[in-house]
Amino acid sequence: MKDRRLFISNIFYRDWQEYNGRMHKLIILVESTSTPGFHDLWPRFLHAAENIPGLRREATSRISQVLYGDEQYALVHELYFDSYAALQSGLASTSGQEAGRLLQDMTGGKLKLLIADHSEDDLENIRKYRREEQDASSPLQHS
Repeated sequence: MKDRRLFISNIFYRDWQEYNGRMHKLIILVESTSTPGFHDLWPRFLHAAENIPGLRREATSRISQVLYGDEQYALVHELYFDSYAALQSGLASTSGQEAGRLLQDMTGGKLKLLIADHSEDDLENIRKYRREEQDASSPLQHS
């Protein structure tokens, strides 16, 4: 059993190394935007976050409804980087540390931070490959 775990661990490690080449993001889940000073500090947080070295883009979503689950969040903010290493380096920078401090101050620590790899595709591109797969699997028609 020990050998199997080591094998699985090596596969996971190897796969994780491949993921490190993918875009990564910091996902910030904010429980409430009604904490004192949140709206005063939000622009300062954005300014600090936007100066993090290696940041490629950011996105903010205000939660309008929780469909399932016990967790309640008011806001999701995402910071995108080219790689896991770029994300780590950016968060360790002066701007990254300042953004983190402001985030803690404006939320009172009522938040969750997640790191995830990120990939996306346009629906048009997905449909194109579906059509190609369907064409390849359809029987040849003879005249």
